[in-house]
Amino acid sequence: MKITGGDVDAFVAKVTPAARRRDAEALLALMREVSGREPELWGTIIGFGSCHYRYPTGTEGDSPIIAFAPRKQASTLYLLDGIQAHGERLAELGPHSTGVGCLYLSDVAAVDPTVLREIVAASHAFVTGGGGDYAQLTVTA
Repeated sequence: MKITGGDVDAFVAKVTPAARRRDAEALLALMREVSGREPELWGTIIGFGSCHYRYPTGTEGDSPIIAFAPRKQASTLYLLDGIQAHGERLAELGPHSTGVGCLYLSDVAAVDPTVLREIVAASHAFVTGGGGDYAQLTVTA
């Protein structure tokens, strides 16, 4: 994955439906606060910072440190530490669904904002801390 550039605010202004645009604005504020970085477009993904990852399987590439994508059905949050790292927090989050490394929120306003912040902050700390045994992660920007 690579930074494609572009105007994040213009991208978010075009997000539909309006509820998803509202969610994108809330996630922008949250991830700015947690990361201390400005967002950049990685295609249709809004990322904060960048890192190089290498998993024990040999899979490697580049990724935002934390990121989300405003999709029509739900906002997708990308968590490089994997969903399993957040089991207890997810039980307290509120309405959501998950994939291996993705958290899907159909309504950001319906989840507990403190718990959501804890999940995003923990994932950010995992990446900036190097990834531990799960993966080798090197912050590049």
